[in-house]
Amino acid sequence: MPKINVLPHDKLCPEGKSFELDTGASLCEGLLEHGVDIEHACEMSCACTTCHVVVREGFDSLEPSEDEEDDMLDKAWGLSANSRLSCQVRVADEDLTIEIPRYTINHAREEH
Repeated sequence: MPKINVLPHDKLCPEGKSFELDTGASLCEGLLEHGVDIEHACEMSCACTTCHVVVREGFDSLEPSEDEEDDMLDKAWGLSANSRLSCQVRVADEDLTIEIPRYTINHAREEH
């Protein structure tokens, strides 16, 4: 079972967090289930960028992004070569280390 390491984020997980997820699980859903309240304004339908993460380790183990995700990522704050929308990431067999960018494109955080 792959281990997910979340780097510290001032508001969402100041201490950072580590947990395990089943192979094939949604990264966004896994974050939420383990107490990392990542934004997901479009309810995980790949229609916004609020669940944007940067995969610092394990990026190459993930399935490539599709065009729809790439188009949305172009709008993300803090875009990098290893950026993904966590709602589109299915965990593979390798551990992941992710960073949640400090900002999203939302002016106000939506509560779920």
